[in-house]
Amino acid sequence: MMLAICTGTWLSNYVGFGLLTAEAAGRAKIALGVALIAYALVGFTNVRFKVPRTVESWLGPLVGAVTGMILAVTGIFVIPAVPYLQAMKLDRDELVQALGLNFLVATVALAGSLTGNDVVTAEIGWASLLAVAPALLGMAGGQWLRLRIRPDVFRLCFFLGMLLLGGHLALLHR
Repeated sequence: MMLAICTGTWLSNYVGFGLLTAEAAGRAKIALGVALIAYALVGFTNVRFKVPRTVESWLGPLVGAVTGMILAVTGIFVIPAVPYLQAMKLDRDELVQALGLNFLVATVALAGSLTGNDVVTAEIGWASLLAVAPALLGMAGGQWLRLRIRPDVFRLCFFLGMLLLGGHLALLHR
């Protein structure tokens, strides 16, 4: 799945429908916003999806490639990777580890894609590097909170975040 995220990101840029600056990016962000809203609304219900182990060998790479393609156009790597990882029924620590690895790989794939296409300048690179420190502090704070919060409260906060992000993408990128 992680290799397919990189491949999907690269392929999207290679065939020309990637890059965050592409004309189609606005429509893609709206579609992604709607998908995030739907994902959040399903998450508020008791509907739970499950990925059987027998399909992981082909479904994981497919989900990774689609995630990479969406990443190349929108800069967001949540759909469909996060619902897929949640459907794998990992325990909480395994899920957090898998999500962290997914986010790291997607970020590196996007950075490589943008750098390879001369979108990232030295000035943007330095600003991004400076943003790593607050991001690491946020991650440490999140880990501290995760160990102290009830799973149902964490789930509610997560889906509220997805709903807000989806609403932002769908409504503000018209």
